[in-house]
Amino acid sequence: MNYTVKRLETELGMMIAAATEKGICLLEFADCPRLSRKLQSLEVAFNTPIDLDNSPISGVPEKQSDSATTHNASCNLHLNSLEKQLAEYFKGKRRDFDIPLDLVGTEFQKKVWLSLLQVPYGHTISYAEQAKLIGRPAAVRAVANANGQNRVAIILPCHRVIGSDGTLTGYGGGLWRKEKLLELEKRHLCPLMDG
Repeated sequence: MNYTVKRLETELGMMIAAATEKGICLLEFADCPRLSRKLQSLEVAFNTPIDLDNSPISGVPEKQSDSATTHNASCNLHLNSLEKQLAEYFKGKRRDFDIPLDLVGTEFQKKVWLSLLQVPYGHTISYAEQAKLIGRPAAVRAVANANGQNRVAIILPCHRVIGSDGTLTGYGGGLWRKEKLLELEKRHLCPLMDG
């Protein structure tokens, strides 16, 4: 499988994004402790090494066929759209992302990740509530673990999932970023509702 990787500068730090022809498969903060593990799982899925030292990177061979050129155009379109929409999000002008995703994971993980899209901008739910949302109320720990494996931060908003007691818990990008993302959304929630 071919892919393209791009570094994106955001208000909360550098992020690494990757896209296949189908859509975005990775968006993570560059200093995330789990980034190397997430990249390794993508390398296995794509059967192609990912080299961040030369980003933007393409997983396409140097001599490209017409199909590889078409692939790169599709990946770049996804990544350019992501960069634009992320900038809008951080300015408070976007609540939802309109970007195709290419999720790599188990069916359970994908179900958990896609359920995150049901958590409204500026709101939070607990892991227990998310487990109920997917019809697996006893699977709270499994839901939390799946969220920890989410490779598409912000777009699949696992930062909106908190502890049952209302505390901020685990976030790959760091709890300080989780807090900043939630503050950003709450700050921009009212102006968008009025406009």
